[in-house]
Amino acid sequence: MKIFKNAAIAAALLLSASLVQAQVPNWQNMDLQKDSVFGISIEKAYNELLKDKKSKPVVVAIIDSGVDTAHEDLKSALWVNLKEKRDNGKDDDKNHYSDDINGWDFIGSAKGNVDYDNLELTRLVRAGQARFANPSADTTGLAQYKQLREKYEQELDDAKKTLYGVSRFRGMLDTMVAKMNKENPTAADFQTFNADNPVEAQIKDVVSQQLLRYNDYKTFKTAELDGAYNHFKEQVDYQLNLDYDNRAIVGDNYANPEEHYYGNNDVTGPDADHGTHVAGIIGAGRNNNLGINGVADNVLLMSVRAVPNGDERDKDVANALRYAVDNGAKVINMSFGKPYSPNKKVVDDAVKYAMSKDVLLVHAAGNDGQNTDSVANYPNRTYLGGGIAEAWIEVGASGPEDDESLPASFSNYGKNAVDVFAPGVAIYSSVPGSKYDYHDGTSMAAPVVTGLAALIRSYYPKLTALQVKEIILKSVVKIEHPVTIGDEEGQPKEVSMSDLCKTGGVVNAYKALQLAATYK
Repeated sequence: MKIFKNAAIAAALLLSASLVQAQVPNWQNMDLQKDSVFGISIEKAYNELLKDKKSKPVVVAIIDSGVDTAHEDLKSALWVNLKEKRDNGKDDDKNHYSDDINGWDFIGSAKGNVDYDNLELTRLVRAGQARFANPSADTTGLAQYKQLREKYEQELDDAKKTLYGVSRFRGMLDTMVAKMNKENPTAADFQTFNADNPVEAQIKDVVSQQLLRYNDYKTFKTAELDGAYNHFKEQVDYQLNLDYDNRAIVGDNYANPEEHYYGNNDVTGPDADHGTHVAGIIGAGRNNNLGINGVADNVLLMSVRAVPNGDERDKDVANALRYAVDNGAKVINMSFGKPYSPNKKVVDDAVKYAMSKDVLLVHAAGNDGQNTDSVANYPNRTYLGGGIAEAWIEVGASGPEDDESLPASFSNYGKNAVDVFAPGVAIYSSVPGSKYDYHDGTSMAAPVVTGLAALIRSYYPKLTALQVKEIILKSVVKIEHPVTIGDEEGQPKEVSMSDLCKTGGVVNAYKALQLAATYK
């Protein structure tokens, strides 16, 4: 599943104000000392370290929901397969992917594209349901199926209840706004509103706080409440629906995880919001008087579509990795994840292939506020049967303030599983239609690191993937003060940043480039 802390989730909690932050475009690129926000000092690095230096283009693959290839701030930075002739219906470069000009789509075919898909949990329960429907069937695995079934039913029940709660919240809010007799009420209007009951008082407090972030009621309502409603409706209608299965659109033999050649060349797809946002963080045009400045200034962005609105499938992820590697990607961004991986071996084999080709993989840690040292999150660097992918960076999300709130409240963490933290709260970037918007999530933190890795490989092309990883990890700004995370009951718990990731710090481009310059 795409890993971003959509405002939908905060709204669904109804009382959450944990993500209320001042919205500052490009804050992730700023410097703590100069700008008083905990960015990665990329602008300082360009001004002081990279001025007049030469660089080489680096291909960066974005395995995601798709990228808007017509976006004004991205189209000049797209990877183009020069061996392929556009739209002639032929596989000119003989790589088995016809007309793959800007990448490939592994969740589509001539019939169309997958938009919504199930969670992996749903697919596992469906398979178990079919297997154990016969009372005389082999009972091997029955106990595990029952556990999965119980979890599935709990998640579906939770989704239905939350959908009802969000719908009720929206309805009551509409009633309150009608009482105000204002089309676009302000935070001040809510603060002076006379609530008729405790629920209205509760809604008043939540919306007042959220409007400190959005500064516009209509924008808040669309992003938070409508987003929340749509999110949980998608869960009920598609992701947790045992009767919904649209894999036939792809036209592959899904039972064969070793199959490689299927899909189409539509690298934008039906919903490219997530992937387009990721792409902008990495490599949107810099200083071009358009929306944002990407981290890296000389990248070629390859879109490899494998992530639907639901959980990605292992087979598609493995093929996306292989495609990216075979077509020259030196850094691959993976802002997705899930708790189950029934075909992990095919993903492991593809990761090993990437390792053999000197490719650096950057993966988002996830947004469940969990310790992934003890909770499964896939894909991951640990191979079945032992061993790990060394050229892999696992990224948690941090916020703009250098205080106890630095680790984002939603971010997964792990003293061993997570390597670094990077900006991932209220990140402004490109979205489809040559527009821009704010998103939260480790999905936004990972491309900050991907962009940094690409930047280092661009200006220091002789460095290996392992050296680039070493540089990024060694050059973090270590956090010496305590930070807070939620405990098992959701209450604030004071910990050290070194308890949350291997390095105990936030990535820093200025320090990384200084260190890179010392490598021979």
